[in-house]
Parts: sequence; C-alpha cells; structure tokens
Amino acid sequence: MKSNVDLTNAVWAKSKLSSGGNNCLEVAFVDGVVALRDSVDVGDPDAKVLIVSRTDYDLFTQSVRAGQVNLLP
Repeated sequence: MKSNVDLTNAVWAKSKLSSGGNNCLEVAFVDGVVALRDSVDVGDPDAKVLIVSRTDYDLFTQSVRAGQVNLLP
C-alpha cells in the first residue's frame, strides 16, 4: 500500500445522515486507496488521516451494512 498519498486535491465526502454536523467521519478515494478523517479536523494542517486499502474499506463497510457489531478483535 502507498505510504505517501497526496491529499491536496482529495474530494472529501461525509454521510448525508450526518445532518451537516462537523463531528463526522469523512472519506476520500485517492490514488487507489481510501483516506479517512474526522470532519472536526478540516483545515487543520496537523490533522491525522487514516489511509487504508480499498479492499479493507470495502470489507469494513460490507460488515457494517450486514449488521456486524464486533468489528474489533
């Protein structure tokens, strides 16, 4: 997986279920990977961004949609 992902032109999105709040998870699909951030951190140059593979993201979201509640080991 890529260790250095350029997020300069990332298009971030959050769920419509978030009601426009700024304490949500945002996602961006960039260069074959998925970037995740807390919407509270928008504009913070020191904000942490989690980068995961597209496969891992797809498996995680499939599990959430299927109702799996114990996603952590």
